[in-house]
Parts: sequence; structure tokens; C-alpha cells
Amino acid sequence: MKQGDVKYKRLGISVCFTLVCLIFSLNYFDTVSLSICLKKLGIPLFRLLSFIVIGLLAGQLIESLGWTRHVAVLARPFFRFSNLGNQCSAAFTTAFISGATANAMLLDFYEDKKISKIQLFLSNYINQFPAFFLHLPTTVFIVLPLTGYAGALYFIITFMATLLRTICFLVFGRLYLKPHKNFQSEQMHSGSLEKQNNKTNKKEIRSILKSIRTKLPGRIINIVVWVLPIYTLVFILNINGFFDYLNQALAGVVTVNIMPVESLSVVILSFAAEFTSGFAAAGALMDAGVISVKQTVIALLLGNVLAFPIRALRHQLPRYMGIFSPKMGLQLLLSGQVFRVLSIVLMGTLYYMVA
Repeated sequence: MKQGDVKYKRLGISVCFTLVCLIFSLNYFDTVSLSICLKKLGIPLFRLLSFIVIGLLAGQLIESLGWTRHVAVLARPFFRFSNLGNQCSAAFTTAFISGATANAMLLDFYEDKKISKIQLFLSNYINQFPAFFLHLPTTVFIVLPLTGYAGALYFIITFMATLLRTICFLVFGRLYLKPHKNFQSEQMHSGSLEKQNNKTNKKEIRSILKSIRTKLPGRIINIVVWVLPIYTLVFILNINGFFDYLNQALAGVVTVNIMPVESLSVVILSFAAEFTSGFAAAGALMDAGVISVKQTVIALLLGNVLAFPIRALRHQLPRYMGIFSPKMGLQLLLSGQVFRVLSIVLMGTLYYMVA
């Protein structure tokens, strides 16, 4: 059987499995309906796949046209220091616009053997830095009115944790990766590509388009094969309250054993249940004098550590496993969350000791 036939066979199995799950859910779960499936599954799934396709296409165009150095120019000094390469720097710049697109670019570079596996992992971890700013404008205008000074401290601490992780990963790349395998060779190659770009003609453009038509469909199919069923299963679990149950159960265990204080338990439980309600509860308790600013900050940090891994499984698991393959995607997601939690715990402990 040809490789293309195998891909389409896997796609057919994936689509059939997804349809079976949806039909079963529509018949046996009252929480699932056609309108809900369209609104909360169909539209987000279409948007996710669109960003992935854009990322794969952008990665191939950037490489084929020799634009890597131009796209990577903003972050180049940091990625030159860490020996990660222009491709990783380009993905980092893209991550300020879309994390899914940046991850798709990393996958494309990795499959083309432009970057190694360790470069892919480090770049994905470092891309948590632009991800922090991606949703910042929305969250800031929600959190600060609710919690005031405590909310500002919370953002400063979580930013410092993100910055600490980023610096550690850059330093690790500096110590672990060899320069001659990255920027030195890339700069020579990119320089020759720039000269070639000045002479780009219609024949070369047709060659680039042919290469894209050859590679892109297969890679899209490989991603859809995993994204479609995983995203659907997570949607079904989420709409039936599975992740809310995990949040509440985990929050109850942590608050009983670590912080058996009723007022702080309310903050942590509400934070675990829903993002905005946690800050609203914290602000109300702080304004009423039940908890201090320091206690509010610590409670919000603990709620962040407690709730975010579950939210990552809910929202990011389908993306990671779909884009990178189930094994690599799960490795990236879990290891990234471990580093994230450790950095927040460290910065939160320092704040608790100093404040």
C-alpha cells in the first residue's frame, strides 16, 4: 500500500471514530446538541486547524524564500546567545500572534531537519514568554479592577516566573547546543539565499509552489488524524463536567492539607472553577478585611498552580497531541507544565519570605 493511501486510510478511521463519538454523545448525553457541537466544537476546531495550516504554510514559505533571518530579526540576539537558530527565533516571533501557528512552524522545521528535537523542545518552552503577553491585555483589565494592588503583584510574580524560565532555557541552550551547528552555518546559508532571492524568477516560484503542494497536504492530514478525535473527546469530557470535577476534587485535597483556612479555600475553589470568579472572590474577601493583600496573592498563586494544569489538559492537549503527535505532544505539554509550576512555586515562595 502506498504511503498516501495509508494516510487517507488513517484519516478515514479518524473521521469515523469522531463521528461515532459525536453520534453516541448526541443520543446519550443531554448536555450535547447539534447547536452546541457547532458552536463549541465545530467553530473552535475550524479556527485551530486554520492556524495550524497557516503555520505550516508560513514555515515552508519562510524557508523556501529565505526569509528566516528577516522574520527572526527581533529575537535574534537572544537566540544567537542560546545557539537555537534562526528558525526557532522566527517561531518565537510568530508566537506573539498565535501559539498554534508557531508550534506548526516548529514542527515543519523539525520534519525538514532544520532543527533538532532538543531545539524544538527548548523553543516550545521559550514560546511561553510571548504566550504570557498574548492574553495579557484582556486579563489585566479584568483582574486589576477586581483585586487592585494584589492583582498587580500577582501579575508581576507570574511574569517573573515566566522570565526566569525563559532565561534558564536560553542559558541551557547556550551551554548544551554547539554554535557551529546553528547560527554560523545558518548565516552562511541565509546569506546565499538572500542573493538567490534577488534573482528569483517564475521558474523558482513554480518550484516552491510545487514543493508546498507536495508536502503540505500530507502534513495537514497527519495533524487532522490526531486533532479531530482528541479535540472531540476533550470537548465531550469538558461539556459533561469531567474537568470541573477534577478541579474541584484537586482543589479540595490541596486546601485541606496545605491551607486549611476557610477564606482562602473559597478563593482557591472559585479560582479553580472559573478564572474571573476567583479574582472576584479574592477581591471581595480582601475588601471585607477577611484576608490581607499578601494572603490574597498567595491564594491566587496557589489557585493558578492548582487550576492551570487541568486547563492545559482541557485546552492545549488536543493542540499539542494533534500538531506534534500524541507522544511528543504529551511530553511537551507535561514537561512545560512542570517547569511552569516549579517557577511559580519558587517565585511565590520568595515573595512569601520577603513580603
